[in-house]
Amino acid sequence: MSDKNREGKRAARERLAAEREKQKAAEKRRRTLIVGAAVVCVLGLAAVIGVAAANSGDDSSSDTSGAVVAPKGATGKDDLAIPVGKDSAKSTLTVWEDFRCPACKSFEDTYRSTIHELTDSGQLKVEYHTVTLIDANMRGTGSLRAGNAAACAQGAGKFSGYHDVLYENQPEESDDAFADNGKLIDLAKKVDGLVTDTFKSCVDDGTHDGWINKSYKAFGDAGYSGTPTVLLNGKNIMDDKTMTPEKLKTQVQEAAK
Repeated sequence: MSDKNREGKRAARERLAAEREKQKAAEKRRRTLIVGAAVVCVLGLAAVIGVAAANSGDDSSSDTSGAVVAPKGATGKDDLAIPVGKDSAKSTLTVWEDFRCPACKSFEDTYRSTIHELTDSGQLKVEYHTVTLIDANMRGTGSLRAGNAAACAQGAGKFSGYHDVLYENQPEESDDAFADNGKLIDLAKKVDGLVTDTFKSCVDDGTHDGWINKSYKAFGDAGYSGTPTVLLNGKNIMDDKTMTPEKLKTQVQEAAK
């Protein structure tokens, strides 16, 4: 490997690590604010609950806005993962990601071609979990809207292509451009055959919003705090400062023997 390539890969790893540390710090600040707000609001919440109970004739509800609708082919615990690759693969890469996350884009830009090579050859299966960490940290709905659109693409059998398009066209972290369903549908035109009336309705209706929200809860319940969180056969490879696409490929190929 030339010195230039070695420096480039080291710089990419350093950028990825820096982005993840920034997100962890932001998430810690957010959790602190939430705890403080919870203390202040608890009495008010109790009053609201009391009023609601007094005005309610029964405990049933017709509100289906939080319905959890998994996309076709979803797998894993509670069907919260979108699989790419063959079930027979000896290695599984579990990716927790956020389409607004700059560190996720850095990971994708660095590892995309290697992951495609390994999934296409049947050596690796990837399970993608979408979360809304940036929406929580920066405010907005772009993580949720893009996650829902990606799930809609999964329903159309076009997830992998649209997944790449979203990262290739990711806006700045502070720009909530993905909150616009029209933009997400326009980007879908880059994937042959994806834009149909069914896809557009799925995007506009937020069909999988509840599913994305459930995935984010599972992310927190698992103790994760930064994206991307990437596990190879259960081991967090983001903790390995020497990890490279070549090293990932070697580990997958050794597991396949």
